[in-house]
Amino acid sequence: MFVDAAKITIKAGDGGAGAVAFHREKYVASGGPDGGDGGRGGDVIFVVDDNLATLADFRYKRKYAAKNGLPGEGGKKHGKNGENLEIRVPRGTVIKEAESGAVMADMSATERFVAAKGGNGGWGNRHFATPTRQTPRFAKPGAPGEEWEISLELKLLADVGLLGFPSVGKSSLISVVSEAKPKIADYHFTTLVPNLGVVSMGEGNSFVIADIPGLIEGASEGIGLGHEFLRHIERCRLLVHIVDVSGHEGRNPIEDFEKINGELVKFNSELAERPQIVAGNKIDMAEPEQIEEFKNYVEAKGYAYYSICAPITEGTQELMNAVWNKLQTLPPIKEYEVQEIPIESLIKDDRDFKITVEDGNYYIVEASWFPKVLKGIDVEDYESLQYMQRVLEKSGVFDALKEKGIQEGDTVSIYDIEFEYIP
Repeated sequence: MFVDAAKITIKAGDGGAGAVAFHREKYVASGGPDGGDGGRGGDVIFVVDDNLATLADFRYKRKYAAKNGLPGEGGKKHGKNGENLEIRVPRGTVIKEAESGAVMADMSATERFVAAKGGNGGWGNRHFATPTRQTPRFAKPGAPGEEWEISLELKLLADVGLLGFPSVGKSSLISVVSEAKPKIADYHFTTLVPNLGVVSMGEGNSFVIADIPGLIEGASEGIGLGHEFLRHIERCRLLVHIVDVSGHEGRNPIEDFEKINGELVKFNSELAERPQIVAGNKIDMAEPEQIEEFKNYVEAKGYAYYSICAPITEGTQELMNAVWNKLQTLPPIKEYEVQEIPIESLIKDDRDFKITVEDGNYYIVEASWFPKVLKGIDVEDYESLQYMQRVLEKSGVFDALKEKGIQEGDTVSIYDIEFEYIP
């Protein structure tokens, strides 16, 4: 089954807790704190696998989690880091944050993408020893790993997309101009999966052509299968619109041409602006005046037109030459830019947090949503610190610290960030 969209949840590993331990050795008095740090949680990493062609692996498994880091131990022993989890996807997969739809990565532009970062391990108590705090009996917890609900969309990496109603000859064309061998028959329903073919133009030159399953009127509203595959022409640099000019099934070529273009506008207005070449197919069954009428109509609208009979390759080479020449003037295949995820999607509605007070003036703040929000904080940058302050105020952390009795100069620790409290 061809699966080109999926929604999954990913969870990076939590960092291991730091250890509270003291050096114990015969004849050595007051050995001091020697608790080791916790291990780092594993990352969730997406990897391109060119052997995959669909997202079928995500049809039944929806939750993916990397390993947690192990806690530290006495003797300054560092906890073992959690193993990373690699998730393989076909080239061309676009990864988005599910709620906002923000693009996190385009797996045509990169081979590997760390989608969820594991939490850092907590510090052992040896880090908290000072001249006035010689026996700290606390350690830092590990930071939680990032967790995301994400949507995966496979958008084919094709230079050229073939458009047209079912049974107009798209499969026939791709079979004679490339090595692709789609199933071909004279039926009134559409091909069930997109087909990719490589068209060789000699001397190492080639381009990729995609047979997009046929559209019908209303596809952009969910009628038929066409709307499910319109996403696959979003990357195409050029569209080739195949029309049955013979009208032997009682259809009107001009009406079919306008209906398909209308579906493109409804689905994505940018697609309607994509360069398009029109090919009138099945000329062996058409009257000369039918071909001439359609040709004049299309050219009057500014489109290049070619007559073909795909099964016997009549006119197909001329069409491919025109396609190749046009591609030389067009920009590369579209890549989706990474977008900033809105803060609302980061914090969500669950703003629970926990504050622990150690030794009277050391405040440890824990919250599962902090790492995602604060991962980009640069303590040396003023604007970055202002952003962090707004987050802490908005989430109620500062109010809770005041309720706990925090005083000016006390230390606030939020995982990897520490700062002195200034009211």
